[in-house]
Amino acid sequence: MSATTNALGAYLRARRERVTPQQAGLPDAGVRRVPGLRREEVAMLAGISADYYLRLERGRNRNPSVQVLESIARVLHLDEEHFAHLLALACEAPRRHISRSRRQAPPPGALKLMESLVQPAFIEDRYFDILASNSLARALSPGLAAGGNQLRDLFLDPAEQALYPDWQHVTECFIASLRQAVGTDVDDPRFIELTGELALASPRFRQLWGRHEVRGQRGTPIRLHHPQVGDLSLNRERLRIDGTDGLMLVVYHPDAGTGDADKLALLASAGLPTANADHRPRRATTPPAADTPGGDAGRSRAA
Repeated sequence: MSATTNALGAYLRARRERVTPQQAGLPDAGVRRVPGLRREEVAMLAGISADYYLRLERGRNRNPSVQVLESIARVLHLDEEHFAHLLALACEAPRRHISRSRRQAPPPGALKLMESLVQPAFIEDRYFDILASNSLARALSPGLAAGGNQLRDLFLDPAEQALYPDWQHVTECFIASLRQAVGTDVDDPRFIELTGELALASPRFRQLWGRHEVRGQRGTPIRLHHPQVGDLSLNRERLRIDGTDGLMLVVYHPDAGTGDADKLALLASAGLPTANADHRPRRATTPPAADTPGGDAGRSRAA
């Protein structure tokens, strides 16, 4: 059974491998052949039989009780977002039969609001496809032009990677957010196309995707290094657009009266050329040399 048809089992295995015996309160038994907890240990700590837990991981039992899932979540140290994802995977709810072969069109009112803003703003879907953007967003990054995809650029475009001093942490946040946004709707062709492309081209994507982290993006400061105006610390807000299937209006704004506000005003008024002027949204088929820029140092507060 594939990971697609047995998403619950894949998720349980990934989370089990991230809990050490010490975290679970088990004695140190020396070197282990596999990371994390064994199936038998999870079952024992959750108060269920080893055979029952094995059937869960192998997809042979698709209807565990909430009480069983709560016990497993406690053993695996799942927070509220990860537990909600676990519940969704264990639920046999019918799949949504919504065709997403074409991108959604942002509502006219949302487009007017975006264009009226004096801060960088753009509209994205749950796959981080850029559906529309204002001129200041495109001045901040060419990757924010309509038709681009933030995930593809983050993992495959060295110029876009250089924009984020905290690239390692930013990629973690984006992948965890994608997991939450998609949930169990993994048969969507757009999801399959995007994750398949990135899994083939980026070792970093494969590493993060295998962790099964789940976390929604929130309004938070984010650091950028713009080639024309230098370092910027901006607040990023994501506002859901009513009447759409998960479209978000994203706005970057500085704290008032700061040097960041002055730099953004300069970028808006001076008509500075965007970095990498020949950059266009494209599909990369080979991983760039800069797949892991910056190391793990200097993480942002969140992304």
